[in-house]
Amino acid sequence: MTAIDRPRTTSRRVVRRTPLTWLRGGGLSNLVFLLPMLVIFGVFSWWPIVRAVVMSFQHTNLIAPPTFVGWDNFVQVVNDPLFWTSVGNTGWFALLALILGYPIPLIAAVLMSELKRAKGLYSALAYLPVVVPPVVAVLLWKFFYDASPTGVFNTVLGWVGIPPQPWIQDATQAMPSLVVEATWAAAGGTIIIYLAAITGVAPELYDAAEVDGANIWQKIWHVTMPQLRGILLITLILQIIGTAQVFLEPFLFTGGGPVNATVTVLLLIYRYAFENSLGGDYGAATALSLMLAAFLAILSLVYFRLTKSWSQN
Repeated sequence: MTAIDRPRTTSRRVVRRTPLTWLRGGGLSNLVFLLPMLVIFGVFSWWPIVRAVVMSFQHTNLIAPPTFVGWDNFVQVVNDPLFWTSVGNTGWFALLALILGYPIPLIAAVLMSELKRAKGLYSALAYLPVVVPPVVAVLLWKFFYDASPTGVFNTVLGWVGIPPQPWIQDATQAMPSLVVEATWAAAGGTIIIYLAAITGVAPELYDAAEVDGANIWQKIWHVTMPQLRGILLITLILQIIGTAQVFLEPFLFTGGGPVNATVTVLLLIYRYAFENSLGGDYGAATALSLMLAAFLAILSLVYFRLTKSWSQN
């Protein structure tokens, strides 16, 4: 057998990682650069999480010395009748927000992408509500939702012969009214995301669809929508997480009323912590916070597992 015919063998040298090799590889300098960020995250992110976990097993109002109570805070929260009311209200808000607030930004973005003129103007107008401070937006809409016949929305309804509506003063209409305002306030940011994704679609795909005789709706359904699949999945889970943590609208619009029709999970956490002048029940508040965080974490994990294959194909 000649040297040419002889099979070649390659030996791979295994380098064992030791503290000395870590130092020689610049590990210490990397740690020095990372140290400020680690300290900041530790102080302002990780330590509050650890403190909240500890506090959830304590009875404390941050005034008297805390006492360890085990799982009593979680039992107290689950046995609170308002807990299940808040869970139902939060789920109802999330469902209405998905039905109303999820398709509207997508439809608006698709229609705006088809405009030939003044596309930038319409984009700015769509994003304008996001620029308005959330508290100002809620107070403005609260003025619009005036239930008297001279209220802004009731005046408009009177022009077409519809009687005045109670809006946020009615237990049935309060939650849909909150969803309408929340959709108006947040849709602009999602529209801009969809517009950016649509501009990233290859023009050749639209040209090929047009050659095949596709009309505008067929191009949107068979070209635009499949290309936005990944973005749609991300915005969907973000909206679910955001609606599960709704607080500002029910707090400023109704304070949880009427008759607890708009009490959400975060508003109940706020009540546990801050609505007692003698010091809140921070143990119950952190216990409910951890329950919400665990639910959202499990929901996100299940969601990404179920949509993993669909998002990649």
